[in-house]
Amino acid sequence: MKETFFISHGSPTLSIDDSLPARHFLKSWKEKVFPTTPNSILVISGHWETSVPTVNAVAHRNDTIHDFYNFPKPMYQLKYPAPGAPQLARRVKELLLSSGLKRVDEDAKRGLDHGAWVPLMLMYPDAQIPVCQLSVQTQRDATYHYNLGKALAPLRDEGVLIIGSGSATHNLRTLRSQDSVFPWASEFDTWLKLALLQGRYDDVNKYEEKAPHAKMAHPRPDHFYPLHVAMGAAGEGAEAKLIHHSWSLGTLSYASYQFTSTT
Repeated sequence: MKETFFISHGSPTLSIDDSLPARHFLKSWKEKVFPTTPNSILVISGHWETSVPTVNAVAHRNDTIHDFYNFPKPMYQLKYPAPGAPQLARRVKELLLSSGLKRVDEDAKRGLDHGAWVPLMLMYPDAQIPVCQLSVQTQRDATYHYNLGKALAPLRDEGVLIIGSGSATHNLRTLRSQDSVFPWASEFDTWLKLALLQGRYDDVNKYEEKAPHAKMAHPRPDHFYPLHVAMGAAGEGAEAKLIHHSWSLGTLSYASYQFTSTT
């Protein structure tokens, strides 16, 4: 397959709140966005940070990690028991080590965090496709994560769907119950859209110096680095396409992108 994806998963309430446009976008995934059924899925989630790249090599069905607090009780009863993908985990490890990384760890117990299972529950509700996660390293920079993605590009030809799951903007301290969007959030979001659609991936890798309000949009890079991995995995010269755009709580962008390889 030629495509990789970055999905802004926004608030955990995406799992139950039908008023969120992004929920309906993800529920229409197979029909309107990506009708091909992958043989396995690799998710790079902003909710798994480690000091070295780590894959979850689960031999059984993945546990559902409810890594959020003070949300409605029904959300803690949701399950997404997708099969683990230990073969994919070992393949990811092999590719990353071959790219020059000195160490890649495996975690045989960790299940799926909500950055993975909430969107997948809407996209592939049957939970039958094996899923593996890869962690991010927030002490490293965006170019490092772009290069992680480049190393993973061969997976596209092996039937693996690569999804970066994070958020186009992610400053939880600024969230407000309002319909209007804060100017700084809109300016960063628009800069990102134009940079991606124009193929200025190096600028996106250097977003901290190139983008307006970069530190406001991402006080920490955990939810942005999954974009760089997805971008890198599509290969140089890949074409970006905005496949969904909506806002919530004044500053939370649900902008999601498809990257299509041109080689």
